[in-house]
Amino acid sequence: MGYKDNTKQQEDWIGVILAAGKGIRAYPTTKYLPKVLMEIGGKTLLERNIEIMRDQLGIKNVVLVIGHLGKQIIDSINKRDLGVNITFVTQKEQKGIGHALLQAEEHIKSKRFVVILGDELYIGSDHAKLKSFADKDFDGVLMFKEESDPKKISKNYMGVFEGNRVLKLVEKPKKPDSNLMGLGSYLLTHKIFHHLRATPKSKLRGEVEITDALSNMAESGNVYYATLNVGYMNVTTKEDWNSANYTMRNLNFDTYGVSVVIPAYNEEETIAKVIEDYANHPDINEILVVDNNSKDDTFAISQKAGARVVKETAQGYGAALRRGINEAKGDIVILTEGDGSFRGKDISKLLEYLKDCDMAIGTRTTRQMIEQGANMDFITRWANVFFGKLIELLWWSMEPRFTDVGCTYRAIWKNSYLDVEKYTQSNGPEFSTEMMIAMLICRKRVIEIPVTYYQRMGGESKHSISYYGKAKTALRMLKVVVRHRFGLNKLK
Repeated sequence: MGYKDNTKQQEDWIGVILAAGKGIRAYPTTKYLPKVLMEIGGKTLLERNIEIMRDQLGIKNVVLVIGHLGKQIIDSINKRDLGVNITFVTQKEQKGIGHALLQAEEHIKSKRFVVILGDELYIGSDHAKLKSFADKDFDGVLMFKEESDPKKISKNYMGVFEGNRVLKLVEKPKKPDSNLMGLGSYLLTHKIFHHLRATPKSKLRGEVEITDALSNMAESGNVYYATLNVGYMNVTTKEDWNSANYTMRNLNFDTYGVSVVIPAYNEEETIAKVIEDYANHPDINEILVVDNNSKDDTFAISQKAGARVVKETAQGYGAALRRGINEAKGDIVILTEGDGSFRGKDISKLLEYLKDCDMAIGTRTTRQMIEQGANMDFITRWANVFFGKLIELLWWSMEPRFTDVGCTYRAIWKNSYLDVEKYTQSNGPEFSTEMMIAMLICRKRVIEIPVTYYQRMGGESKHSISYYGKAKTALRMLKVVVRHRFGLNKLK
């Protein structure tokens, strides 16, 4: 191959993202989802790393090495306009990162290229620092970051340095004597392919380790290093994924808009007080009332109280909530009731837990938090517990923990709802249960937390005023569970 050696001006580098692994340590999630398609703060790892190459380094062409569940990755990329040209290369046998990089060799037409491991998350990346090496002569430039926790360095790799050069690398050092931790971002030349072929397989995994090949290249060649001032996580396990999501959401939480959605049918006695209660909470940006064919003055009273009001003509609790979630302007949607059985004081609790999950749902089964006179008798409480445990059993691999399937007080990320919306077809009170099941089907994270349950301010429950009404609602919930779990659901 002939490459134009342009050392005075940065050539158009090619990007390489390695995304072929099975991600065994993140099972069972990665049995069904490629690790690079895990969403962190609303974007997949793959999107984030492509954006680094595009925006930080001006890369226009990316080689994407895929393998496990590769079609999902192709389909995901084809649905988005990421502003780069993607070449897909398949690693047909799972032989490790070094072997995966070798598969990309013939597709790399630039003298120098940037490699990022697909399962790494960079927050506030300054990868643009690599451009300072455009006019230098090197075999490779490796990325490091300062790390005060030796345990984290022990899970990655460490370098031995002389000046700004790398002399060798130490994979997973037991007692790190440096505070610089190696990252999975590299600026390389084609010399790496020679070293990948010449490096023996590791005894531990029987694969050519990319760190070993890079270390060999450093010992015999000219390898530099640069430090990134960046938030970083190697997303290896399911817990890493959860931690990464929490970190990203917490970092930007004050920038997200919050909408409260209140479905209302003949709630003129209570709706103004309910709107006032939620409007007084400092985190709320919008209150949206969905008038579900009320025959009283609910619509006008809601508007006068300061809420935005829309009318949903399809009758039913589920129909009203679907309309409300889709109409809501916030990034976060809180669902509640128009009868005053829930209060705004629990919003802070829901929002705090929402940093750590896709949907935070309330449970009314904590007896100390049920006001005397609230609509939660012994039978109702234990019926909700029964259905919660039934869902736990039927979706065991998702590790849900539910004690109340009928609690309508919950908070959800709007983009998470849009991902599961096609599974929520019910128009009645069973919609609450169906939302929970839809999140599990789509492998979203749901956390249940205790909320206070009050006596209604006025009016009567539309679904559970009598044991007949409660039994009817329970039957509808059971049908939803059976339909989704045993494949009887026909999506619209």
